[in-house]
Amino acid sequence: MLPSTPGSATDAVAASLLPKAAGVERRPRPAWLRFMADEPLGAVGLLVVATLVVVVALARFIAPYDPLEVDFMAMLQAPSAAHIMGTDQMGRDVFSRLLYGGTTALSVGVISAFLGCTLGALIGTASAYFGGKIDLYVQRVNDIVLVFPGIVLAMVIVSLLGRGQVMGLDLNVILAIAIPIVPQVVRVIRSSALTLRELPYIDAARAAGFSHLRIICRHMAPNVMAIYLILLTVNIAQAILLEASLSFLGLGITEPKATWGLMLSGASQYYRDAPWLIIFPGIAIGVTVFAFNLLGDALRDWLDPRLRR
Repeated sequence: MLPSTPGSATDAVAASLLPKAAGVERRPRPAWLRFMADEPLGAVGLLVVATLVVVVALARFIAPYDPLEVDFMAMLQAPSAAHIMGTDQMGRDVFSRLLYGGTTALSVGVISAFLGCTLGALIGTASAYFGGKIDLYVQRVNDIVLVFPGIVLAMVIVSLLGRGQVMGLDLNVILAIAIPIVPQVVRVIRSSALTLRELPYIDAARAAGFSHLRIICRHMAPNVMAIYLILLTVNIAQAILLEASLSFLGLGITEPKATWGLMLSGASQYYRDAPWLIIFPGIAIGVTVFAFNLLGDALRDWLDPRLRR
């Protein structure tokens, strides 16, 4: 029997069996660790978003003052040890209002984006599945809605619906932000679902007698979930920005509730004497929107096999 030479098949087999013999078994890394390793910018966005969620969840314990507490003796005070971000025109602590404003921004942004993206995904998937005249009519209506800028459409909806509070949230503002998101999601989801409609397993589901609702919800919708998650992340940022814009214009959430848009609106006439009233809410909005956009772009690159490096 000839001795094995280095690099021979015997050495390869022995090397492959060595980890098993030593009891060493490599376990795959969790998905979130692989995401952070593959997408460093996305990891930064994820960390910022996670930090923001934790800080907002603990706002009542972190905030040094009641955000609605008025102190006319401390109006327009510059940042100091007593008020680290200063006070506003009514003597309210800016830092405390910034924390509670983050609660409003995240809750309204997440709920609005979830409603808009979910409804858009269902409509887009159903439109691609049925095709024909149904798809034609849905896309023409979708094109008409897309003609209007999101902020203009949201302003019209708020003006028509008025304001209505449900569980401390302005439901009509949430609907006004969610509706402009729907046509954008419909177009993207439909383009992906069109390829799914022609796959053999969809024909097999039809031949098996499954209902249209079951085919759409159980066989087509799960296969567009990656795109749905990307759209959800990006549209949360757009919803937060849209809520701040509506509040700034006086059509969103109103006083005395703390929101970042309201803080900017109230500070517009004090930008020379009290610039901190604009700087801190502006930074909060910018960092939050930028973090969600980073996370959404990274998810798109990571979940789409065609974009993986």
